[in-house]
Amino acid sequence: MRAHAERAQISPGQESRARAVSHSATLIYMPTDHEPVLADELTDLLAPAPGQIAVDCTFGGGGHARRVANALGPKGTLIAIDRDPGAEARFERFAAEAPCRTRFLGTDFAEGLRTLRGEGVRPEMVFMDLGMSSMQVDARERGFSYSYDAPLDMRMDTRQEFSAADMVNEWLESRIAQALRRFGEERYAGGIAREIVRRRPLRTTAELVDAVKAGMPASARFGAGHPAKRTFQAIRIAVNGELDSLDDALPTAWSMLPVGGRLAAISFHSLEDRRVKQFLAARAQGCVCPPELPVCACGREPEAELLTRRAIAPEAAEQASNPRSRSAHLRAAVKIAEAQTAGSAA
Repeated sequence: MRAHAERAQISPGQESRARAVSHSATLIYMPTDHEPVLADELTDLLAPAPGQIAVDCTFGGGGHARRVANALGPKGTLIAIDRDPGAEARFERFAAEAPCRTRFLGTDFAEGLRTLRGEGVRPEMVFMDLGMSSMQVDARERGFSYSYDAPLDMRMDTRQEFSAADMVNEWLESRIAQALRRFGEERYAGGIAREIVRRRPLRTTAELVDAVKAGMPASARFGAGHPAKRTFQAIRIAVNGELDSLDDALPTAWSMLPVGGRLAAISFHSLEDRRVKQFLAARAQGCVCPPELPVCACGREPEAELLTRRAIAPEAAEQASNPRSRSAHLRAAVKIAEAQTAGSAA
């Protein structure tokens, strides 16, 4: 374990982006307004131990990081990644009290993982809490919610130039409709896209909600959930490139893990969950020979053992106390072998 901790030591050139602090492992954190989803279940699956290295790909409010950090101890390291500039200030407060070494990377988690891999970091666990954080939803000026009027923004990284306003006011109608179908699975994507283009320029979330409602049949406006939910999801995903980042991050994270390392992800809609499920299932698959072959000829061995045969959902009590947790799904796997190189089976 000591060797792992030493590999994660922070160089002088990284001091402005990191903090290394050692305190008693029994330190108790002050409560925060942030309520992490499936925190107990995630911590149990990751099974953090003293001296290990953990990578939190989506620090947010630090709720999951706090649980893990308490188990790592003074020789362990918690590395946090988050592209939201607001997360860095929250991380500074977390790092000042953390019972382990800490480091922060203010970037998209796919890029952050590539940076860590390039440095040779080999964490025992990598975990992701996908989608928006509660802080982003509750910051009205960020424009993530259809529940109140705000500027059309939806950028997770406010330093990014491209925003939701740029998308709805500049993209072709066909491209907007395609994004609504692909990222929101919106049944009425064509009509909504036409109405968005007809009403340009759109400047606020309320104007977007009105366009969505006008672009769908009246009967569809009164179904389950808010009529603009899928459209807002789709625009947010497109603006932030969320699925592309996830597709890049999963194999990068997996390649960093040593045998025995664990990867876990909490998702909040089917597009994310499907990607996580398929990625982990592919690594848990062994022989891929046709069933009519009497003996395996491919020599493929599984790289992973699934820790969740089915996605774990929050218990009823958590859903009642934290309604935002209702759509959450947790999946995890442990690495049992390194990837086979071409021709290794022979």
